[in-house]
Amino acid sequence: MCNGRETVILMSKRFVSELVAGDAIDEVFLLAQRNMVHKKDGSPFLNVTLSDRTGQVKGVVWDQVARIVAAVAEGDFVHVRAQVGEYRGSLQMVVKDMARVPEEKVDAGDFLAATIRDVAKMFERLREMTSRMQTPYLRSLFDVFWADEAFVAAYVRAPAAKYMHHAYIGGLLEHTLSMAVLSEMIAGHYSGVDRDLLLAGVILHDVGKTRELEYTRSIDYTDEGRLLSHIVIGLSMLDEKLKQVPDFPEVQALLLKHMIVSHHGERAFGSPEPPKTIEAILLNHIDEMDSRVNSVREYVAKDPSDGSWTPYHRLLERHFYKGPGAV
Repeated sequence: MCNGRETVILMSKRFVSELVAGDAIDEVFLLAQRNMVHKKDGSPFLNVTLSDRTGQVKGVVWDQVARIVAAVAEGDFVHVRAQVGEYRGSLQMVVKDMARVPEEKVDAGDFLAATIRDVAKMFERLREMTSRMQTPYLRSLFDVFWADEAFVAAYVRAPAAKYMHHAYIGGLLEHTLSMAVLSEMIAGHYSGVDRDLLLAGVILHDVGKTRELEYTRSIDYTDEGRLLSHIVIGLSMLDEKLKQVPDFPEVQALLLKHMIVSHHGERAFGSPEPPKTIEAILLNHIDEMDSRVNSVREYVAKDPSDGSWTPYHRLLERHFYKGPGAV
């Protein structure tokens, strides 16, 4: 029972993806958002978003609003008693009570989705790829990056995004390794491509996300991320490492920075400049291909509906075909 004092944590976690209308809930979630609203008569109520590693669910708090507002804040783990219903075609919890849960009493793994792939093996493969670079100064640059234990710890854990693609712990590493494998294939297809430069751009294009995103309880933007963006942060991180590589060629440093700056492809999508080298063009398209495939696969996998087609994807403006007999 939520009473503002010691909270009993249930041993069997009930995840958002398992909720159905009619359920009575006595469970711990992350309070992702809360927003106080007022009825026509002026009395307050709360709209909340509760989450775990399987997704989010909206909720509404009609009673004890002042007490609950004083007791919990966004980002808190909260013990919730509620009834699950439906509102405008989606699940909604009617919250009866909510109390903060101490962080040490919660398994953080229940609240952040993570890659299903072996992180150590993925990183080792990426490291092996940089060790095979034929360009000495690029190989030395990655020796400097990989020797930075704090950077590596963040790099292998960071998500690639808050939403849309690889938005889970280890997602940045998974996305980067997939792109690296693609880059080697594509570089072998086209003549005149600087393989090492392309691989370097692939590995470094999103390094700024290790600081742009915060991913301890939920995935969100840091103050630095909101103020600067991962492109600006990534340039700063690269500059710091370049200073530790003696006689790194100035032109090659500019080309590598250009790949970070232009990897979104267009100014409208956040790149200060569009790609202006073959390697930068390839990086942009490899990034787009890998992120799009992952986001569509995730969307299809999470669709619980029957039939051969997913619901309409608003951002991508289409339905996706799941195949005959899909359930």
